[in-house]
This record gives sequence, C-alpha cells and structure tokens, in this order.
Amino acid sequence: MEEMNQKMEEDGGEKSFAELLDESGMEQGWLKPGQRVEAMIVKITPEWIFIDVGGKHEGYLDRREFLDAEGGVTVKEGETIRAYFLSSQHNEKLFTTKVSSGDASRTFLADAAHSGIPVEGLVEKEVKGGFEIKVAGDTRGFCPFSQMGLFRVATPADWIGKRLNFRIIEYGERGRNIVVSHRALLEEERIKQKEVLKETLREGMMVKGTVVSLQKFGAFVDLGGVQALIPISEIAWEHVGDIADLLTLGQEVEAAILKLDWEQDRVSLSLRSSLPDPWERVEAEFPEGSSFTGTVARLTKFGAFVTLIPGVDGLIHISKLGRGKRITHPSEVLTDGQKVQVKIEKIDRAAKRISLVPVGDAEEEKAEELEDFQQYVGKAPGSFGSLGDALQKKLGAKVRN
Repeated sequence: MEEMNQKMEEDGGEKSFAELLDESGMEQGWLKPGQRVEAMIVKITPEWIFIDVGGKHEGYLDRREFLDAEGGVTVKEGETIRAYFLSSQHNEKLFTTKVSSGDASRTFLADAAHSGIPVEGLVEKEVKGGFEIKVAGDTRGFCPFSQMGLFRVATPADWIGKRLNFRIIEYGERGRNIVVSHRALLEEERIKQKEVLKETLREGMMVKGTVVSLQKFGAFVDLGGVQALIPISEIAWEHVGDIADLLTLGQEVEAAILKLDWEQDRVSLSLRSSLPDPWERVEAEFPEGSSFTGTVARLTKFGAFVTLIPGVDGLIHISKLGRGKRITHPSEVLTDGQKVQVKIEKIDRAAKRISLVPVGDAEEEKAEELEDFQQYVGKAPGSFGSLGDALQKKLGAKVRN
C-alpha cells in the first residue's frame, strides 16, 4: 500500500484508475476500476477495513469511510457491504464506498464519472435551477432540483449544509463542468429495496409508510422502495372532499394493502380499513321506518345524499323531493350542509345503500291531507250536497217566482 501511495505522489497524482490498474499487474478480466462488489468484512483495524471479495482475494478500505459523527465505526466484522474497486498493487486491492475529499480524489473524478462510483459532496448553496455542490474538496458541481431527491421538498433550503453521496452524470471541460445526482443513488437503492418488498408484501397485510404526495384522486405513500396509492375513496369511511383536510406531507400512516400489481408497478392501499366500519352500527341504530335528523352531504342530478353518521349516507331520490312539485335538480329545495328530517325507507346492507324519504312539517302534512280529502268529497259522484245547499236552492226558487 505504501509503494502504491508513493507511486501516486511521484506521478503528481495524475494517474487514472485504468493506468493504476495496468501497472498493478492484476489478473485481467476479474475486476475493473469502478466495478461494484458485495463483500464481507473480515477484519477491522485502527486504519483499514479488510474485506473478502471472493476467489481467495482480499481488499481493503479506509476505516474513516465508516465513522459516524462521534467517531464510532458503523460496521462490524461479518457484515456485508457494497464497495467499488479502485486499484491494485502487489495483489492488494483498494476499494471505496465513495470518492471523498482530497487531492487524490480530485484525480479520480473523471474516472468516477465514467465508472459510476459515488462521490461525496457538500450542498453549498442554492443557485438558479438547483444547488452548488462541493465535491472532492473544493471542486464545484451542480445538482438540479429534480436530481436532489426522489420527491421535491417544499423548502429546498433544507438541503443546504448536508453532506451527501452523488453520482456524476455529466463531466466536461476537465472538471470545470460537473453535474451530479443524488437521486440516481436513491433510485438504485429503491430498486434493491423493491426486490425485498416483492418477497415480503402480501395483500391484506398492514404496512407503514410516509405520505409524499397529495392529489385530487388520492395520496401517494412511500413504503421504502415502493410508492403506493391510497385512493380518495379509501382514505376514510365518510365522503372526503379535500384530502389535505385529513392527510399532510411527511405524515406517517399505517394502511392495509388492497392490491399488488408488480407487472404494472402499482400498489393500492386502504387507510379506512384499519378504522371501525360505521355500517356495523346500521342494523341496530337505523331500523326501517324510523326517523332521524341528517346533514345534506352532496347534491347530484338524481337526488341528495344525506349523512346520518360519519361514513353512513342515505339517498333521497329526486322524485321524493319538491313536495309533489316536479323539480329538475335537488338544489332547488336543498343546500349542502342543511339539516333535514328523514325517514328510513329501505336498507340494503349488502350493497351498503339506504333509501330515505323527507319528513315534512306535521301540521303542513295534516293540512295537505285535509285539502285532498275535501277535494275528493266535493267531486264524489252522486253527492246530494249539504242541507244548507238544499235550503239555499229552495229559497232562490221562491224569490224568482
């Protein structure tokens, strides 16, 4: 290792991965600079971490790549890690998990761009269209907003000051034009996580996730490798007008898997299935023929939906509205949010449907019934009329005579 480092210093640090590989005398066809491997940690020393890369070959990485903020080692012997091959000298193979800062790292930027090795960068400041990223010490790179994360954040300034791993997606003018992507690495990790989820997820099971997007038709939830959709009809038992009234970005939710379609890459969830079904109360609390006060939830061309309890709506058909007068739309007699007296006409528990009829004012109903009766009596065939009518006719005849 010392001979390799000395050789790099003598060459002014200008050797590329490929040149170092050619000088190393390493067997051809096994590893190429930038090639990614899954290797097991076999030994951790105060300076290096040694890994088993298969075929009786060992490699090593700088121990500093695995230290946390407190200086503790974040890996242990026997653990499998992902690393990228850099170079080989006297059968000692140098690997890295990322290209970090330093003079040697700046030498490797072009090869990191070609080989896809991640580079460590500091989000320096927000600029037009994205962020300025410092990579390999003081080399400037640019990361577009769309390439920072899987989902666009509401406050981009939250990225500033963070040290992240990036992939170089564009390298030009000998390092004066560098475009990087943090999202590319996240997407690769998601693909790996997705394969794991394919083996573990099942329809009907409960899963936890984070709300990442709110749309008119539903909410998207990140399950850590898969993005699932909660349709608006599955958010709550009651009618949902605005999803933002019930869910917020970044909220942790627990929902049941409704459907898995890996071919179409679609996962559907239900949030309401984890809540008590209000329809279980209908049989005991809403017998047919009983009357209740409800709230007009929404008006349609065929009738008015009235909420009896949250999650249980009944329908007053338009033909039952208007008190005998023909109307063209329920809005002519009802408004959203209005309290109305209704009677349970019929319940279809299997289809979860309730037919309602409006209950009018009692005195008004009696008056209407009396008027209908009087009209019927007045028109009854063969009627002789009242005694007063007969006397009036007789008196009129005498006056004429």
